[in-house]
Amino acid sequence: MTTKFIEEKLATVPTLPGVYLMKNAQGKIIYIGKAKNLRNRVRAYFRGKKEGKTALLVQEIRDFDLMVTSSDKEALLLEVTLIQKHKPRYNILLKFGTTYPYLKITNERHPQLKITSEVEKDGAEYFGPYPNVGAAVATQQLLQKIYPLRSCPLHQKRACLYYHMGQCIGCCDHYVSKKEYARQIRRIKSFLNGNVAPIKKSLQEKMEHASEHMNYEAAAEFRNQIQYIEATVEKQSIISNDFVPRDFFNYYADNGWISFQVFFVRQATLIKRDVAMYPLKNSPQEDFMRFILQYYQDTNNMIPKMVYVPAGVDVSLLSEVLATTVHIPKRGEKRKVLEMARKNAEFSLKQKFHLLEMEQLRTTGASEELSQALGLPYIARIEAFDHSNIQGTSPVSAMVSFYEGRADKNEYRKYHIKTVEGSNEFATTQEVIRRRYSRLLKEGRPLPDLILMDGGKVQVHAAQEVLEDELGLAIPIAGMVKNDRHKTAELIFGEPLAVVPLNPRSQAFYLIQRIQEEVHRFAISFHRSVRSKNSLSSILDNIPGVGPKTRTKLLRHFSSVVDIKKAQFQDLVDLGINRPTAEKIQETLADYQLAAEEDSPTCDES
Repeated sequence: MTTKFIEEKLATVPTLPGVYLMKNAQGKIIYIGKAKNLRNRVRAYFRGKKEGKTALLVQEIRDFDLMVTSSDKEALLLEVTLIQKHKPRYNILLKFGTTYPYLKITNERHPQLKITSEVEKDGAEYFGPYPNVGAAVATQQLLQKIYPLRSCPLHQKRACLYYHMGQCIGCCDHYVSKKEYARQIRRIKSFLNGNVAPIKKSLQEKMEHASEHMNYEAAAEFRNQIQYIEATVEKQSIISNDFVPRDFFNYYADNGWISFQVFFVRQATLIKRDVAMYPLKNSPQEDFMRFILQYYQDTNNMIPKMVYVPAGVDVSLLSEVLATTVHIPKRGEKRKVLEMARKNAEFSLKQKFHLLEMEQLRTTGASEELSQALGLPYIARIEAFDHSNIQGTSPVSAMVSFYEGRADKNEYRKYHIKTVEGSNEFATTQEVIRRRYSRLLKEGRPLPDLILMDGGKVQVHAAQEVLEDELGLAIPIAGMVKNDRHKTAELIFGEPLAVVPLNPRSQAFYLIQRIQEEVHRFAISFHRSVRSKNSLSSILDNIPGVGPKTRTKLLRHFSSVVDIKKAQFQDLVDLGINRPTAEKIQETLADYQLAAEEDSPTCDES
């Protein structure tokens, strides 16, 4: 189910490449993905029918975060890194063993180029991680053809097939010096560090030649090799060529606010980011400087060896205070990472503005729109009533309160109906209206700007009669009418009562809809609770040995039959109930089934 919050946030998603992080109700990341176009990909999760694992995933999503990148390849590598870090349970990991694969040049007299899933402190050199094992294997095979190392175990009696195919250096056949190994390893490292242009050019020429001679299978193989190179070793701007710890800070300021982004690069990989937004107090540069200094003071983040900031920042002062090197990169990879941080800061701030604007439209904006539709001054406080009973039994009423478009749960009230027998909507309405507003008058508390009744003309006229004739109050009253599917259909108001022309897509209509759903939920929840307690009292009366005192103990200590069923035998004895009676209680309730109850908050205004 797509929530209103998700719908509003979807409107802010840019058409840029990047990574999206889906979260559940607890804020835990449950899925990470990448996209060339974030808007199209993220929206697709909430459009159309989903099946299988995707349907289960979408049901759990309650929020999402985005990280904008400069290219699809950057998004791919960032996705790999974040999946490794967070291990979301819905991700299908294209992995080798239990993690993403690395290419490893072993540290031995006759080194090999291997694929591994573990990075160990064994003196070997590791490259990766790579997005999938297929690309890593293809890259390893390509390197074995171009810059071969040892392909098979040592102590072979004669040269292996790989040597004759040109895919093994042939240390079993002849002596290979350390200098020759070092030369091959330098070439492999250069390739894996991104110097792929010569090999790509050669493969491109071979692909074109094969295609011209209609050798399409060979051409497809060369094309695949080019794609594997791009997926594994072609340079990415979010990776540096060394393992120096680095932090990248950037910001974006607009409309009196400033947004900060911090990128953490560790082990040559972007592993984390922090986001913060504050109202501007000084110039953007001054607030940015203060943020950086406070960032390392207020958090447990260690100051890295290198900190990168945009132009306009006093790097000498920062370097002195942080006791580390602070740079303003002018070009290259580090400049690209810094620019990516600025883009994300801009996106985060614009998203915040959009969500604030939508929240304003949904709350105070909706109240203003409703006021205009009813021809009333600004409606700040709305109180709504609904009744609940089953064939006249356990009748109750409930009231919810909304202030400037937001639910004010501290002002919710519940009413046990005292003067009405059976199902009588008119009389029930008059009782709760009389009790509510005579009490407000007595206590000198503020009155609402509008009263909404969940029902039609009967409830509205009943409320008007009490307010105007008995209490002398002139509070506007409107009725919320539902359709055959029990959904909000229209609002009736005025004298005589008439349908208010509200656009079903307007924020005012959405506000009425939210209020009607909330008061109905609250009334039903309260009714179930009362029915359960009445049922519990009735059941206890029929248990031998349970008199008025024992029943009172149980009702005070346990809120429902379910809670008594869950209680241990000793819990009942500790209440002062004798053992034979405690046994009878447990025997009687052993097979008792009760529908699940909902919690109903706030007080009972009896």
